[in-house]
Parts: sequence; C-alpha cells; structure tokens
Amino acid sequence: MTTALLIIDVQRALCAGEYECFEIARVIERINGLSARARKAGIPVVLIQHEEEGSPLAYNADGWQLAEGLETSPKDWHVRKTTPDSFYQTNLQKQLPKEDFERLVICGLQTDYCVNATVRQALQLGYDVVLAADAHSTVDNGNLAAEDIIAEHNKDLAHLTGSVARIDVTPAAAITF
Repeated sequence: MTTALLIIDVQRALCAGEYECFEIARVIERINGLSARARKAGIPVVLIQHEEEGSPLAYNADGWQLAEGLETSPKDWHVRKTTPDSFYQTNLQKQLPKEDFERLVICGLQTDYCVNATVRQALQLGYDVVLAADAHSTVDNGNLAAEDIIAEHNKDLAHLTGSVARIDVTPAAAITF
C-alpha cells in the first residue's frame, strides 16, 4: 500500500498574529514528527499552500510562505490551491494517482475548512484517509472554541467511513509509514 503525507496550509498567516491557530507550536511539532518519519520511510510529503488575492494569503506574500518552524525538504512536493478542497482545480490528484496511492495521511490547518474539505474529498475519491487527530488546528469561530471544533471534527470524520474507503482518526505518534 502506498501512502503520502499531506500537510495543509501551515503558512505564516495562520501560525502567528490575528489568525494564529490553537496551540500552533504543538501542532507544528507533531507535523514535523510525522514528516520526519514519512521522509525516512521514503513516503512523499506534499506541502499544500492556500492562496487568496487581497488577503494575507496572497501568492508570495509573507503570510503565504510556509510557517517558521515547519521542517521541509527539497524533495517535498508543493501544491497551490484557491479553495478549501486541496484536490479542486489543483494537480494533487495527478501527483497522487489512485493506482499508486491508496492511503493519505492528512494534517494541517484549518480543521473546519481546508482539512475537513480535503479529508471528505479524499474519501469521495476512494483514498483511505488517516487524519492525525492531534496535528490539525483552527481558530475560535464565535460559537465554538478551537479545541471543541477540533474534537468535533475528529469525532464526526471518524464516522464517515464509506464502502470503498475509510477514515481513521489517529494520534500522530501512532501513525506508521
């Protein structure tokens, strides 16, 4: 079974300042642990970056850059996207053809937007998904605290397993490559 690790939107604008996600230092540390294990196992690491004109995430703006402290490698793959779904109008599916990749380990930002949309679309496309339960984050939304949003998504996404593919919600330390 061939696996890839998707790291979604761990960008400066979401890791500091006004839009800083909940417990971001801990989340980046967990992501770095996952990516180090993936690289050691020869598993592709895909760095996905969101871009939106006229926002702190405008392409090539300081906020668009990968976050300080996120460990990367020159061998990592890069995908740019403009919607929450990392597959929509990107080359991600071409880079991870279903014939070659059966399992996607997903982590990153933001739980209730891009992580949620990408996990659901990966399942629809027939990939088995492992969501790193403690390696994704978001911000308070006015109704719920970030911590509650994360817990709610971990619970809800774990119940989405379909007939063709499945979603496992697993702590980062327990994910093997």
